[in-house]
Amino acid sequence: MDLSRHGYQISLEWTGNRGTGTQTYRGYGRDHIVRADGLPDLPGTADPTFHGDKDRWNPEQLLLAALSQCHMLSYLHLAVNQGVNVTGYRDSADGILRLNRDNSGEFIQAVLHPTVILADETQRELADALHEQANKVCFIARSVNFPVLHEPIMPSLLKGTENE
Repeated sequence: MDLSRHGYQISLEWTGNRGTGTQTYRGYGRDHIVRADGLPDLPGTADPTFHGDKDRWNPEQLLLAALSQCHMLSYLHLAVNQGVNVTGYRDSADGILRLNRDNSGEFIQAVLHPTVILADETQRELADALHEQANKVCFIARSVNFPVLHEPIMPSLLKGTENE
């Protein structure tokens, strides 16, 4: 068994046919279902700008979510290895999608804003430095062709974090 390679599978089903298929640009829905064995269905769509449903996940949000999740998981792994006791972690991510004249588009940047709560604030400098390492080992960040930046938010700057 080769442990250096991992496979992943999902299925996707378009559910946006309103009866006439893709006869017209505005005549079809962008709704779809993303499935993976053993997991709840994920309702997807296009961004509302592209005629999607605001109540469903769009690919742009899912890409940012994947970057944020991967960074957090990489960060927590590195924290354990460095003896940094993380007791809370939150992130809000922003991405910039550029639309091109040929109707294509591409992400040109993503910025993560992690807030890390530590058991021992004397480890803050080391904890903050781990973000750079996490960015280098995150599988998703390494797989995209645009910069994934991180701008940690100091917990002391947020209201309501003192009890976490």
